[in-house]
Amino acid sequence: MLELLNNVNDILWGYFLIAVLVGCGVWFTWRTRFVQFRMVGEMFRLLTDSSVRPQGSERHISSFQAFTVSLASRVGTGNLAGVATAIVVGGPGAVFWMWVMALVGAATAFVESTLGQLFKQHHRDSFIGGPAYYIQRGLHCRWMAILFSVLITMTFGLANNSIQTNTICGAMESAFGWNPTVVGVTLMALTLLIVFGGIQRIARVSSVLVPFMALGYFLLAVVIIVLNVERVPHVFKVIIESAFGLNQAVGGTVGAAIMNGVKRGLFSNEAGEGSAPNAAATAAVSHPVKQGLIQSLGVFTDTLVVCSCTAFIILISGLYNVPELNGIVLTQSALQQEVGDWGPMFVAVAIFLFAYSSIIGNYYYGEANIRFITDNRHVMTTYRLFSGGVMVMFGALVTLNVVWSMIDFCMALLTACNLVAIVLLGKYVYRLLDDYRQQKRQGIKDPVFHRSQLPEIENELTCWE
Repeated sequence: MLELLNNVNDILWGYFLIAVLVGCGVWFTWRTRFVQFRMVGEMFRLLTDSSVRPQGSERHISSFQAFTVSLASRVGTGNLAGVATAIVVGGPGAVFWMWVMALVGAATAFVESTLGQLFKQHHRDSFIGGPAYYIQRGLHCRWMAILFSVLITMTFGLANNSIQTNTICGAMESAFGWNPTVVGVTLMALTLLIVFGGIQRIARVSSVLVPFMALGYFLLAVVIIVLNVERVPHVFKVIIESAFGLNQAVGGTVGAAIMNGVKRGLFSNEAGEGSAPNAAATAAVSHPVKQGLIQSLGVFTDTLVVCSCTAFIILISGLYNVPELNGIVLTQSALQQEVGDWGPMFVAVAIFLFAYSSIIGNYYYGEANIRFITDNRHVMTTYRLFSGGVMVMFGALVTLNVVWSMIDFCMALLTACNLVAIVLLGKYVYRLLDDYRQQKRQGIKDPVFHRSQLPEIENELTCWE
């Protein structure tokens, strides 16, 4: 069964999704006039956006909290274990293709997250939205919206959480010798405690954990790079040569480097996958473009910063060609070589924070989409128990290959569904971006959107008075 799933994944990724993902990223970059590069300054300014939020939004989460919820899902196993796996299977060149995926994928993230904000809806004490909502309200295609809801629940709420747990258990066993079953039970209890608290509790936890863990890991990587600065030119040389097949002594062919770079890049930064729009929709902001810009910054933060930290630590160590090392164990071993015996312990703690924040962020994506299908209290309770309980424990008990094969398959189907929707709805985003830029040129510090600006879909935009 596992071999069949791997063959299907090779077909999906090798012959279809890579070309579509990169193609869409290039198209959106061109149509938005390189928004991910031209408006970087505005992205950072919006992290502390203090503009007046819509009336009645006092209990809604802030723009920064929405950023950290999405970053909580992005910054996780993919940054430490996923990068290591990509380097082992695809060679150091996979890192280059991860960078490419981030640079063009940031435009894709901008488009999908702006759509998430545009078509969001009121829900109790928060907004709710995402691809399922803009597929139904923008494309008027209920069956496709339900399909997406099912796929994202399977991908994030179930399969993805198994990967996070599997990686935590592997790191804890390697560093401290802890039993994976015991670690799994502990994680299950901690996760259920948070997920039964709703988006406000998830946002509060994420806004504390995410900046803390990302900054700590980044600072450690900088120290290691500075101490080994003479090796940095060689690291870049190895990455470039491997990316274009100039030196394939280590890793796979150019095709393997591209495939693994794009796959692990997508798993890490989620650009185009349809996950971040669910978090983007929860924020109370004055213009949809604001969350589009912030989520675009999230792609850069995840891949160009955090993933690159792991890649440089591994490549500086030179351990990426040791056959026995893979996944989180490779990252731990590389860090141990650079900083001593406390390295694996640091990675174990870091991966716990990274992956645990991903678990609770992933859970919310499933919740938002189940609520799209039904608001039945019993269905939601069952989902919480499966996402925070059963699948967390499942990840603690199965092998690394099983969980990665599951997520690759689910991720491929989910991404294909979302890309179709955002290509068709992108025309609204281009108009919103033009409006935002025009207001900024007029000296308006905090642009405001009114649904009357899009008269053909005005009745669908219930949250924009």
